[in-house]
Amino acid sequence: MSNLLYLIAVVLIIIWAIGFFAYSAGGIIHILLVIAIIAILFRIIRGR
Repeated sequence: MSNLLYLIAVVLIIIWAIGFFAYSAGGIIHILLVIAIIAILFRIIRGR
């Protein structure tokens, strides 16, 4: 399960980067970044 969370976090960060530099989608792009950071922190806290 932690590998899945890490994969989702990486995908969200990539989507955020593309959206940040290519489009101006407003707050949705930043929400994706926050979700990705939470997923990474959740993985780190679980200690895997």
